[in-house]
Amino acid sequence: MAEQIEKSYQKQAIFQNAKARGSKKVVTREKRWYKDIGLGYKTPQEAINGTYIDKKCPFTSEVSIRGRILTGRVVSTKMNRTIIIRRDYLHFIPKYHRYEKRHKNLAAHVSPAFRVELGDTVTVGQCRPLSKTVRFNVIRVSKSKASTKSFGKF
Repeated sequence: MAEQIEKSYQKQAIFQNAKARGSKKVVTREKRWYKDIGLGYKTPQEAINGTYIDKKCPFTSEVSIRGRILTGRVVSTKMNRTIIIRRDYLHFIPKYHRYEKRHKNLAAHVSPAFRVELGDTVTVGQCRPLSKTVRFNVIRVSKSKASTKSFGKF
């Protein structure tokens, strides 16, 4: 059975009303629906073999990844299933012919299939709006190195 930790009953909507469609009952293990999001990203094993239910997960729900693919460094994991990533970049100042460092913070939904910690480098893909501020979904996690500077790219 799936983990029931939310206030409402959690289910994968794909398998509801299976008897009406005339399918046979599988006695070995409950069926789990998952998908390949494409773009060369592999579905994590936790999404295939796990028992979590997440209606915003790109691997086990109907949320599709389309649009931009971005990378950034995790700076906050305080929210439930949501992380804040920092994207560093350089901005050119034409008057002085020099660059200045800038950054943007971005909120992204993280599926329970991933274990994300502070400092990890994550790849996120754009999807439909999941909440007021969240428009991206984590699709890959790269563990951080031991020593990371505050402005990591430079």
